[in-house]
Amino acid sequence: MNEIFMKLHTALQQQLFMMQDLKYRDFHSRLLPGIDKETIIGIRTPILRKFAKEFGKTEEAKAFVKQLPHQYYEENNLHLMIVNAEKDYDTCLEQVKVFLPYINNWATCDMPLPKCYAKHKKELLKEIPQWLASGKTYIVRYGMGVLMNLYLDEDFQPEYLEWVTAVRSEEYYVNMMIAWYLATALAKQWDLTIPYLEEKRLPEWVHKKTIQKAIESYRITPEQKAYLRSLK
Repeated sequence: MNEIFMKLHTALQQQLFMMQDLKYRDFHSRLLPGIDKETIIGIRTPILRKFAKEFGKTEEAKAFVKQLPHQYYEENNLHLMIVNAEKDYDTCLEQVKVFLPYINNWATCDMPLPKCYAKHKKELLKEIPQWLASGKTYIVRYGMGVLMNLYLDEDFQPEYLEWVTAVRSEEYYVNMMIAWYLATALAKQWDLTIPYLEEKRLPEWVHKKTIQKAIESYRITPEQKAYLRSLK
């Protein structure tokens, strides 16, 4: 890290701490088990997003996203907000792929996807199997999140269910995402998804959590919920 960047980085961190809300930090840190509280500044997401929108236009931002790892949770979120705003698909994807190994929590992982993804679904789809096979908790989770958010409607293919359910992991945040994906799939692709529960193709915990999350969903009909309860 050269001297000029160090000065810019120190100035950035000072700006971030000016937005600090200690009560929010205390609250939010409880939602991020395993993350050192001292690495959380405590900035509400709408405030950080507003800052990212302006900061992302600067030359300092270009230098910031090239310097990894970051010290603070909010710096990681700021990084991904800047990258997600990139309009050029190839540039955006390359920056995402560089950053993914540094994600260490579900909240950063589950941030809204880059808007440019929507216009490049065919190319993006090629990346997903690699993410799912990475063995890295938050890279796997990110890949599942992309499938859930972009490929459960008109771009859906039955094999995507196989991609997700083929993943076996002891990691809570991977298994929770599998359940979340399947619960969403039940809402959008019921006929093709329900056999996974009827035939008990899933690990027991994922099976139960999928049913729980589907029953909690407003997109699942009362009749479907009653049937899901019978599959517990």
